[in-house]
Amino acid sequence: MSQICVVASISGRVQGVGFRFHTAHEGLRLSLTGYAKNCADGTVEVLACGDEENINALLKWLETGPSTATVSGVASEKTAWRSVEGFSIR
Repeated sequence: MSQICVVASISGRVQGVGFRFHTAHEGLRLSLTGYAKNCADGTVEVLACGDEENINALLKWLETGPSTATVSGVASEKTAWRSVEGFSIR
């Protein structure tokens, strides 16, 4: 199985609704490493590294996110491999 890193930008009502917390929980559940952080433009940036199949599962989950969020878009792209410990909230 291929190990990759993806950075995603999630737009919509995704700040102040627990989106980063739930994303970190989902990332850990999928054995991924990375982070979720709020951006000044109102989006949430997610870096996820790990097995490509699990990355794809997280990207699919990000399309909806937690029930408290309203996701209007997810843009993602592969990025260079980064060695990251755990899945943090920034």
